[in-house]
Amino acid sequence: MESEFLKSKIQISKKLVKELLEKYEFVSLLGKQTTGKGIRLSNFNSSISDTGEKECGFVVKIFHQGIYSEYSFTDFDESTYGEIVNKIETKLNVSSSLLSKHMNLTVLEDEPLVENFERKDSGKSYSNEEVMAELDKLVKKAMAYDPRMVQAMGFYNSYVVNSFYISKNRELTQSYAFTNVYLVTVAREGQVIKNNFTITGNVKAEDCFRQVNEKCENSCKLTIELLKAAPIEPGVYDIITDPGVTGLIAHEAFGHGVEMDMFVKKRAKSRLYIEKPVASPLVSMHDGAAAAVSNASFFFDDDGVLAHDTLIIDKGILKGGISDVIAANELGVKPTGNSRRESSQRKAYTRMTNTFFEAGSDKLEDMIKSIKHGYMLFGSNNGMEDPKNWNIQCTAEYGREIVDGKFTDKIVSPVVMSGYVPDLLMSISMVSDGLEITGSGHCGKGHKEWVPVSDGGPCLKARCKLS
Repeated sequence: MESEFLKSKIQISKKLVKELLEKYEFVSLLGKQTTGKGIRLSNFNSSISDTGEKECGFVVKIFHQGIYSEYSFTDFDESTYGEIVNKIETKLNVSSSLLSKHMNLTVLEDEPLVENFERKDSGKSYSNEEVMAELDKLVKKAMAYDPRMVQAMGFYNSYVVNSFYISKNRELTQSYAFTNVYLVTVAREGQVIKNNFTITGNVKAEDCFRQVNEKCENSCKLTIELLKAAPIEPGVYDIITDPGVTGLIAHEAFGHGVEMDMFVKKRAKSRLYIEKPVASPLVSMHDGAAAAVSNASFFFDDDGVLAHDTLIIDKGILKGGISDVIAANELGVKPTGNSRRESSQRKAYTRMTNTFFEAGSDKLEDMIKSIKHGYMLFGSNNGMEDPKNWNIQCTAEYGREIVDGKFTDKIVSPVVMSGYVPDLLMSISMVSDGLEITGSGHCGKGHKEWVPVSDGGPCLKARCKLS
C-alpha cells in the first residue's frame, strides 16, 4: 500500500473491529484515500488543483438485530479511539420502529482472505511544470490548425487510490493509479460555434500524452467539419455505432437496468426477464472492475468483495445483474463486486464499472456496405434510461450519412437515439470484430452519487429512431 497515512491506521482499525465484534454479529471497516492533481491549460488561462477524485475517510459497517448500519469519520487515533467507539454504539442504536420495518437480511459472508493488490504508474513521473509544458504544446498545435479555431483546452487528471478493508476474517489492501488527458477544441465561423473533445485514459501518463497528440489533428479536423453540420431529419434509420456510442448504449440500455438494488425496490423491468431473450443472439454484454483496465477498475469494492467480470447478456439471453452486498443479501445471490461509494461519507450502492458489449466477427467495411440509407454515429455525449419501463435516450456527438454503402459528405449533429431497449437490442444484425473500452467518465445514481465508469465495445449495426 502506497499511502503512509492509511498504513498507520491498519493496526488501530483491527483493534476497533475486534472490540466491536464483541457486541455485534458482523463488523467491517473501510479506509480510503485518493490523492492526485488536476491541471487545466487553454490559450487564455491555466490552473492547478487537487484531483476531483480527492477524498479521505473511514466507514464502519455493523450488523445487529437484523439491521446493517454504518458510521463514517475522517480520522482517528488512540486519543479519539474511545470517542469513536462511543459514537458507533450510540448513533447506530436501532429504534424499535425501524426494527419492525427492516428487510429480511442475514449476516454477510466473510470468507478468510489476506491480500495486498497494487497497480502502479510505472512510466515517467511528471512535475506540474512538465504537465503544463505538455498541455501547452497540445493547445498550440490545435490553435495553429485552422484560423477558425477560437479556443483549445487541455486537461490532465491523475490520481492514486489507496484503500483497505478489514473484517473478522479479511484484511485487504489496494493501491492503483490512473490518468486521463483531454483535449477540447472550439471553432467559429460567422454565428456558428462548434466544439469537439478527445479523451485518453491510461495507467501511464506518458501514454496518455502520446495518444492525445496522435489524435490531435483528426480532432481539430472534425471540429472544423462540424461547422457545416446540419440537424438530422427525424426518422427510423439503419445505423452503425462507433465504440463510444456502443458503450453509451450498453451503459444506458442494460447497465442501470441490471443494478440489482433496483431489483429490491422493484424498479427494474429486467428482474422479470432473467434467462429470457432481450437482445439479438449476436449480443453478449459484460460489466466488472476485473473485466478491463480503466478509471473504473479496482481489485476489491467498497465492501471488500473482489472485482468480477460479470456476464450480463449471453448471446441475447439476460443471465443476471450486478449487485452490492446488501442487495445481493436481500435477493439471496452472490455479490458481484459492484458496491461503490461516491465518498466515505456516502452510502454504497450497486454501481456499474466497465460496461461493454463483446466483439463479433463482422468487418466494419462490410457493415457500411450493407446500408442503403442510414448513419454511422460517433461520440458518446449523454444518455438517460428508465429501468422500470425500458425506455432510453442516448445522444451521439455527430453522425455521417451513408447512401448505397458509402459515406456522403453530409454530417449531422447532434443525434438523439430513442426507443424501447429490447427493440433496439433485438435489431442488432452485425457486430464488428474490434473492441474499444474508454475509461474517462463519471456516472450518477439518478442525479447524484457520482463514481468513475467506463464503457465501450465493437461497432454495432442496428435500427433506431433518430432525431
